[in-house]
This record gives sequence, C-alpha cells and structure tokens, in this order.
Amino acid sequence: MAKINYHHLFYFWRVGLSGSITRTAEECHVSQSALSQQIKQLEHNLNVTLFERTGRQLVLTDIGKKILNYAEEIFSTGEELEAFIKKGETKSQRHVSIGVLTTLSRNFTESFITPLLSQPGVTFTLSTQGMTNLLNGLSNHDFDLVLTNRSISEQNDDAIWQTQLVSRQSVSIIGPAERKPTEAFPKGYQLFDWVLPSKRTEIRSAFDAYCARLNYKPRIIAEADDMAMLRLLVRDTGAVTALPPVVVKDEINNGLLSEFQQLPNIYENFYAITIKRNFMPEIVNHLLKKNMDETH
Repeated sequence: MAKINYHHLFYFWRVGLSGSITRTAEECHVSQSALSQQIKQLEHNLNVTLFERTGRQLVLTDIGKKILNYAEEIFSTGEELEAFIKKGETKSQRHVSIGVLTTLSRNFTESFITPLLSQPGVTFTLSTQGMTNLLNGLSNHDFDLVLTNRSISEQNDDAIWQTQLVSRQSVSIIGPAERKPTEAFPKGYQLFDWVLPSKRTEIRSAFDAYCARLNYKPRIIAEADDMAMLRLLVRDTGAVTALPPVVVKDEINNGLLSEFQQLPNIYENFYAITIKRNFMPEIVNHLLKKNMDETH
C-alpha cells in the first residue's frame, strides 16, 4: 500500500473544499502548476482519480468525495489541536469564549455564566452577534460555545454542530402590577394591549395556538424578537406580554411588573451549541453540566 503524503493530502483537501485550483493557490501562496502537480502525485500514489473536469469546474469523483471526508476529519482535528495549543489552557488559567445571540435575554445569559464566577483562575468573554457570525466563530474556534434560544438542524451525520438544551423557562403573562386581573386568562383580558415576541419565535407560536384554543384574540400593539426591547415595552407602555419571568426579574422584584399567571405547556428553550470535537475543555464541560443539571 502506498504511503500517504500528508502534504499532498492537505492541498487536495483545500482544493476539494473550494472547488478551485486558482482560489486555493492564492490562499495557500503557491503557483497553480505546483498545486496541480501535488494533486497529480497524490492520485498517482493512491492509484485513484480524485477530480473530473466539467467545463472549467473541478468535480470530485466518488472516491474523491470519500477521501475528502477523511481529509476533513484529519485536518479539522489538526486545526482543533492548534487552537487548543494556541489558547494554552492550563490548570491555573482557564478561559471560555462564549458567543451570545443578539436577541437573547441578558438575564438568562447572566444566570448561565454564574457558575464561572465561583471558579478560581477562570476568565471568560461574552460576544453578542447574529446567528451566522456565531456559527462561523464556532467553526473558526473563536468561540467555545454559543448560547441561543433557536435550535439548529443536525439532520445528517456530516453536521459539525451539536446542540444541547441547557435550560427551559416557563412562560407567564407579565404586566403592570396594579392591573393584575383577579380571574384566570382569558377572562379579564379583553381591554389589555399586548406586546409580544415576533411570530418566528417558539414562544409566539405556542402562545398563538393557546389563544386560538380559548377563542381569544389579543390586541397586539407591538412585536419584537429582542428580549431587551420587549422588557422596555412592557415596562413603559402599560401593556402585557408573554415572557419567562427571568427576562423581567428586576422589574418584578421592584414591583413595577407582576407575574399574572403561568401559561400551561409554554416554554422558552435555551440551547448551547458547540462544534463536534475530540477534546472539550474541562471548564466548558463543567459549565454545560451545571446548567443542564439545574434544568432537569
């Protein structure tokens, strides 16, 4: 059996991902002819054809696709190792980089990272971004984990993400403390205005279905997918909303808002997304386990 030249395999991997010798040559700072020769040498050593040309495009053969999967695992693991060494995680100094979805509740985020505050020698950074940038950050090893209230698809074996439910908060009707109805929903709510999460959220879908079952149509004056904005709207407009109490816990504690009642079987789910990897930092495992233990 021919011995694999990993230098050749690396260049094949880069070309296989980009589908372009020209682009890969520029990214790797080598000439196109040198790059083509490396791939031809790999094909010769393995006695296989890795690419076929369709017009000006390079198309992987069936065996090329299989070899690319192996190369992806090999070099992705290498990048993971490089990132780990670069971070230099030690017992005396541990750092966790956490990406947070822009619209996520700040109170939930604070609750999630609380276990880190009691860990000596542990530091962390929080970076608030949109979903696309968060997932890109995970793939580039800029983040150890990402917090979101939106699950992502893992429908195939090649998915590089893994999603864990780390918290589930019950949803309640929240409103001005002085306007709390004496009867159970929907009685006594005919004159209320509502500010609600946007229709693309899990909370809103469940709330709309619950209202439909009870033949109640809320009078909606505003919608938002940002929890901080919903918090301000319900605090300042005199309207009511459907949210986990943790989102407005300060206003409830101060008596500005009140939890009118919990809504049955309606929850906001919070997820931690990590990239599939052979090594997960101990402090990240501890943080995930701590939050999941409190959920169950």
